[in-house]
Amino acid sequence: MGGSRQTRAIILTNSSGGKRATANQLGRVGKSSRVVAAKAKTMFPMVTKIIKRVDRTPAATLSGRLKPVLMLAISLAIPVAAIAQTAAVAQTADVLDWKGKLNYHAEKTYSPFAIVGFAAYAGVLQGLSAPEEWGQGASAYGRRVASTAGWSAIHGALAFGLDSALHQDPRYYRSVSSGFWRRTGHAVRGTILTRTDTGGETLSTWRIGSAYGSAVLSNLWYPDRLDTARLGLIQGSVGLGFDLLGNLGSEFWPDIKRKVFRRK
Repeated sequence: MGGSRQTRAIILTNSSGGKRATANQLGRVGKSSRVVAAKAKTMFPMVTKIIKRVDRTPAATLSGRLKPVLMLAISLAIPVAAIAQTAAVAQTADVLDWKGKLNYHAEKTYSPFAIVGFAAYAGVLQGLSAPEEWGQGASAYGRRVASTAGWSAIHGALAFGLDSALHQDPRYYRSVSSGFWRRTGHAVRGTILTRTDTGGETLSTWRIGSAYGSAVLSNLWYPDRLDTARLGLIQGSVGLGFDLLGNLGSEFWPDIKRKVFRRK
């Protein structure tokens, strides 16, 4: 993407004392964001080891092993994304402090469900040969997994920084209404709007900003032809779509689990 990229920091305050408090809070947010980024680095050596081991496998054998794994990953992508979100449902309106928000985003970034999601999405990209410059085979698949993990780390850091600085609650609150369409509308509303730390409701800046910001920044290691604002817009919108699926899972999965699987 041509041109320089600028980072804009917005500080909301009502007084000089507010400025000082906000600056201190942003300092803590920045420090915690670096912790999230540091954790992300530990994933790449693991991916590299896996790639090296698989690279020693004969191509014909590898093809036979990899194809069903990728197909299974693709088939699991959407239900895993939905079910994983149920852990993020807020049962109470207790205020989530910055440490709680850090743990929330870290879990979404590095939990077992998240890792399965990396593998699933990388499998989709592998099946589509996207980007084609990365080719096929185990090394290409590992590169796509690492790329997806990198996107997730950036997304988590941005989401944490935004919701902490802007006092927004990233958790999903299930609807108190009954009826499929009302609850579906609530899930859609919960994707666009979010609760604040004081119990109000506002535009979900943390969700929208992290979706499009991580899409644009993660495209920096893609081939130049794909590092465009248009692709970033598309990827960010797809990310919001998966967030909607996650909210629908959070809304309806507990009922499905109770009625279909007879489990609380």
